Amino acid sequence: MAENKENSIGSGFNETSLTTGGPKNTGKKKSAKEKPRSLSALAWRRLKKNKLSMFGLTVIIIFTLISILGYLITPDPTPNANDMKPELQLKPPGFSIDMLKIRKDEESHKTNFVDVMINGETPDYDTEPINDYKFVDNDINVTLYTGDVYSTKHAKRGAITKVYNLAEVVYATNKSSIKSDVANGVIEFFDISTNQTVKKTTKELQEIIKKENIIPKKYYLGTDKSGRDMLSRILIGTRISLSVGLISVLISVFLGVLFGSLAGFFRGWLDDVIMWLINVVWSIPTLLLVIAITFILGKGFWQVFVAVGLTMWVEAARIVRGQVMSIREKEYVEAGRALGFKNFRIIMKHVLPNVFGQVIVISASNFASAIITEASLSFLGIGAQPPMVSWGKMISDHSHYIDNPSSAYLPIVPGLAIMLLVLAFLLLGNGLRDAVDSKSTNSNAMMG
Repeated sequence: MAENKENSIGSGFNETSLTTGGPKNTGKKKSAKEKPRSLSALAWRRLKKNKLSMFGLTVIIIFTLISILGYLITPDPTPNANDMKPELQLKPPGFSIDMLKIRKDEESHKTNFVDVMINGETPDYDTEPINDYKFVDNDINVTLYTGDVYSTKHAKRGAITKVYNLAEVVYATNKSSIKSDVANGVIEFFDISTNQTVKKTTKELQEIIKKENIIPKKYYLGTDKSGRDMLSRILIGTRISLSVGLISVLISVFLGVLFGSLAGFFRGWLDDVIMWLINVVWSIPTLLLVIAITFILGKGFWQVFVAVGLTMWVEAARIVRGQVMSIREKEYVEAGRALGFKNFRIIMKHVLPNVFGQVIVISASNFASAIITEASLSFLGIGAQPPMVSWGKMISDHSHYIDNPSSAYLPIVPGLAIMLLVLAFLLLGNGLRDAVDSKSTNSNAMMG
């Protein structure tokens, strides 16, 4: 009986019904083309009309897909895109070079699709950038790349060359197990990955090397000071920014809704204590508070989540408190008290559902703030630690190249990535604010 009464209160006298004018019996059948009257449908319709907000939402979706696919779409699939090639440092965008793949003397690393997508792929091959190569008997002689591409016909003095047996390039084998028959062009060796003795002709191995072990590699955004692929590190860096933003926002929303609803609904001494705490936290500069918490918790990826989340909840708490103070005076809340419903039930079923619209709006702006805060911490060296990829750390590592026209893109590219993602969340937040505005929604509902 009480449950039926509560349902009648929630459906007949909640804020949604009051805003849209409540159910009316006009005696006319509803047309199939009638526009939706719910607040969420009206808000979504208004949001779709805001081109800047939809642009921001599209950018966020693209960045999210990049972070989810991760190493499946990066040119460098190694963990943290950390394949260093010192001889390839500071190469310009579009730089190309031939790579020789040399099989490691160990068993293959078996990984599944999901593991590669999340953690990257440990390669079975070492790679060497080369200028040229030639086959000599059962070996391959390679001229290593040391900074300039040049032809072996006009080889520079001091060029570095290496000699590899054909079998050790293609198969996981030890040099001690290789038996070369140069006269007959046959190589016999022990394959570690299959635990079998293999015999191959020189021509077979040469063909395999030409097709599979000498590969062209292009660095679309060039390389950093350690010779790592910039494009791969920019793509993987998306994960850090989005994950820190998401977890930090969840922490701040949980704390903000908890403290804000308690302060706004119960008022009195509890409201005074919570507001005192909010004002104290708000009076401390955000970055300084984050740095202080980071020093207490220690440097690291997970510590950044907590540190950023613990500094952003105050704004959400103030907004939730103001909304709850207004809603607690509504008729359906008073009716719930009269029927003997517990405070927890009233808050969860009748108060908070009418607050989440504003919480979503503030979450979008907090997401942008979290991205900037994480980048600032990484720039200062107290955020995500190497070898993890962070856009802020990339800017810090290459900030001294900003006045070099040929290398200025190194700090600019991650800076542009931060700017674009933050702008996308701000545009979406502005659009959400306009979409859930009660006055605008009410006028549209009456006109529609």
